[in-house]
Amino acid sequence: MTTPMKYDALILGSGQAGGPLASALAAAGKKTALIESKHVGGTCINEGCTPTKTMVASARIAYLARRASDYGVGVGAVSVDLKQVRARKQKVVDSFRDGSQKRLESTKNLDLIFGQARFVDAKTVQVALNDGGERTLQAELIFINTGCRSAIPKIEGISDVPFLDNVSIMELVEVPEHLLILGGGYIGVEFGQMFRRFGSRVTIVQSGKQLLPREDSDIAEEVRIILEEDGIEILLDANVERAERVESEIVLHARMAGSVKKISGSHLLLAAGRTPNSDVLHAAGAGLKLDDHGYIRTNEYLETNIPGVYALGDIKGGPAFTHISYDDFRIVQTNVLHGERKSIRNRMVPYTVFMDPELGRIGMSEEEARAQGRKIRVAKMPMTSVARAVEKDEARGSMKVIVDTKSGQILGAAILGIEGGEVASMLQIAMMGGLPYTALRDATFSHPTLSEALNNLFFKWEYAS
Repeated sequence: MTTPMKYDALILGSGQAGGPLASALAAAGKKTALIESKHVGGTCINEGCTPTKTMVASARIAYLARRASDYGVGVGAVSVDLKQVRARKQKVVDSFRDGSQKRLESTKNLDLIFGQARFVDAKTVQVALNDGGERTLQAELIFINTGCRSAIPKIEGISDVPFLDNVSIMELVEVPEHLLILGGGYIGVEFGQMFRRFGSRVTIVQSGKQLLPREDSDIAEEVRIILEEDGIEILLDANVERAERVESEIVLHARMAGSVKKISGSHLLLAAGRTPNSDVLHAAGAGLKLDDHGYIRTNEYLETNIPGVYALGDIKGGPAFTHISYDDFRIVQTNVLHGERKSIRNRMVPYTVFMDPELGRIGMSEEEARAQGRKIRVAKMPMTSVARAVEKDEARGSMKVIVDTKSGQILGAAILGIEGGEVASMLQIAMMGGLPYTALRDATFSHPTLSEALNNLFFKWEYAS
């Protein structure tokens, strides 16, 4: 082992917590090293939000172009050049990544080191440098933000067939003839609709009884209907037992309703979960406590069992969203640099599924509220009752809000509709301000907007308990 280089702080991973935290610590005068294994920006910029939403935008243009005649517009035949889609995606990614890297490299007191970090002990990290050689680094403060990778399910024969993950599928330069997607969660749904719009035949194979397992069953069913309207085949309760390659095709053997069904396609996307990168770090060997799935355990202040060592973002488990990782940064920054004790307890966790129409979510689902024994009222309204959605001829989906019966406070919402994430954010602001639902019901919003649908939504009570 090389002679250790001493720092005040080490940050492992330059994701949406690691990057800004490195800058904040360095600006506070702490000698800081930021170790990144591949690309500045983490999953979000390089493999997640930025590239996928850029490609989703291209897919939406293809969808709207094919629907042009619905609006009285003639455009002729529509084709998709996946090479150009990929090039556009990469241009956006490179812009975001390069800008972030230049800012970090120009930051005083900060060393940006590219290599794979591995714990030697609780306060010592060895880095296998990408350009050769090794460095050993030590610090009393260590922050882990190394995220997750796509999980490979334990299926017989899976290692013998070519498969794609959420990263490699975005590097395709030709549209797959028939894309099989193993997993009906957020990743599977977004990529499924995207590649259907690019021109692929798509089959989603989901082991559970519904798509999007975290959502209420009625919302998941509406998602299924929308995807099937778009021409996607959905197979639920389909447990894949074996995979094989037969000539040029990939064949999945799935048990459905007591019998085995063969599902064949040209390409296979694995979208059946994520695996934390704690094993690559040798985290357990350093004495860090992990849960049964390999996530690093933390308390509500993001502290691990080792004093001075913190875990932020996806590596700690819980909601795997960029904005949560960034909020982890804000919490740790406040506590470490300003001596406060901010906590992740009771923070709101909004998210948006970027299918089309979007599914914007905030707070509790109906099922979660009932599981807690809450007395609730449920308001629900189809998007066909929203004037702006009808005018734009994009009226698929519905709005659903959960309200506390006694206080009138909004507990949660699912907005499956055009700009669903933006409308859900309005409800989140009301929740943050402690406003009762009546404040939105009785507000004056400009017409015609999606926001004014909140006036009518809170007259559409379906049931109470």
